[in-house]
Amino acid sequence: MLRAALLLWLTGSSVLACETALLLSVDVSGSIDAGDYRLQTEGLAAALSDPGVAEALVSGQVALAVVQWSGTGEQALSLPWMRMLSDADVTRFAALAANIPRAFSGSDTAVGQGLRFATAQFAAVPDCARRVIDVSGDGQENAGFTDAQARTEAIRAGLIINAIAIEEPGPAFPITTYYRRWIITPGGFVVTARGLQDYAETLRLKLLRELGKPIG
Repeated sequence: MLRAALLLWLTGSSVLACETALLLSVDVSGSIDAGDYRLQTEGLAAALSDPGVAEALVSGQVALAVVQWSGTGEQALSLPWMRMLSDADVTRFAALAANIPRAFSGSDTAVGQGLRFATAQFAAVPDCARRVIDVSGDGQENAGFTDAQARTEAIRAGLIINAIAIEEPGPAFPITTYYRRWIITPGGFVVTARGLQDYAETLRLKLLRELGKPIG
């Protein structure tokens, strides 16, 4: 009986130690071509494999998942929740992320529906102290038109929404402005990647910021 109680305590404390459930929500709409998609998946794997990020994930016993989203009715949970309890867990998740098959292609950009789908996934990780949607994309909503409502629903659910805006080179920041005005929650933030070549490093710095670790 003592052994069973000890096992239950150890299991329970491991689960309750989850600081953050972080859902990585990736744009795979028609503006993302095959090369861009590879840059996103490889960039995601590279960012997760960074030693500082990996250390933060394990120390916080972070739960990670990946969603792909595109047009109306096109959302998929591509990698289900996994707890980062060891370096091996991070390595495995990064390897899986690098090889995720593309769920959708050639469609519109239904940001709000993507957010609603992401919000629903957190029912599986109710024990994590913080719940964060990390959405990345290169376009404003042009289908579904539920972004403002989806943001309100996420706020009511106690979620944080942060964003990576993928911008074309040049002086304008239309996607960054869109995410800042319509998508992120109070206290959330937007970072800007100047093209998908900049995605991996931008995501690395963003993950460190989200996990409360020094950025370097």
